[in-house]
Amino acid sequence: MDRIALTAGALYVIVLLRAGGTFALGWLAGAGARRSRFAERISSAKFQRAERAIQRWGAPVVAVSFFTVGFQTAANFLAGSMRMPLSRYLPALFLGGAAWALIYATAGLGVLEVLARLFAEQTALGVSGVAALVLLACGIVAYRRRRSTPPPPGTPATEES
Repeated sequence: MDRIALTAGALYVIVLLRAGGTFALGWLAGAGARRSRFAERISSAKFQRAERAIQRWGAPVVAVSFFTVGFQTAANFLAGSMRMPLSRYLPALFLGGAAWALIYATAGLGVLEVLARLFAEQTALGVSGVAALVLLACGIVAYRRRRSTPPPPGTPATEES
């Protein structure tokens, strides 16, 4: 069997189990919330409208979420907690999961092969590249944290022109 097909098949099984499990956890959390002290809050008309919208239109969001990083888990959990019918959720899961598995099996393996070749043939360049990426990621995180942290009390506000 072709290596890409085998990898895509394994990734497909993994994504179905992970995303389906996240949906199931969301379903259980939603059921628990409906029996808790939050039941009154989530029975409001506004919440009911949101729940109906997700039940009806959430399947495309679930399918597209597989092309994102980080949003995929939230979309599957919300679909479960908002009781999206399985007749709408499962096709979105199967299509989105297949796309995810194929992308990672082809592009993902390609990137790993390039990195393996780079490290094998030019180790210093590979290590330098990884170090530069780590430093860039740290810089971005530090910059975002600094921008999101409010100034300490008593600090004069700066005027923007």
